[in-house]
Amino acid sequence: MAHKKGEGSVKNGRDSQSKRLGVKIFGGQPAISGNIIVRQRGTVYHPGQNVGVGKDFTIFALTDGVVEFRKGRENKTYVSVKAFDTTAQAEA
Repeated sequence: MAHKKGEGSVKNGRDSQSKRLGVKIFGGQPAISGNIIVRQRGTVYHPGQNVGVGKDFTIFALTDGVVEFRKGRENKTYVSVKAFDTTAQAEA
């Protein structure tokens, strides 16, 4: 007979923290300058007009506008921000 109770294995029971990657602002939604549009590892999405790329490949808006996703050559997905029409806003 065993003199101690069986102890559970300690080899399991760990997991890395989620990195919360993915698209944060979808196509057709408004983005303010500086907003993060996509968090990614590598260039899954490529930068288009009015967006910048961080050192960790984060794509962010450089101007206020509407986010647009489009397929380019070689089936690459490009992310752009179409700037709001400032003349239409001034008249309204």
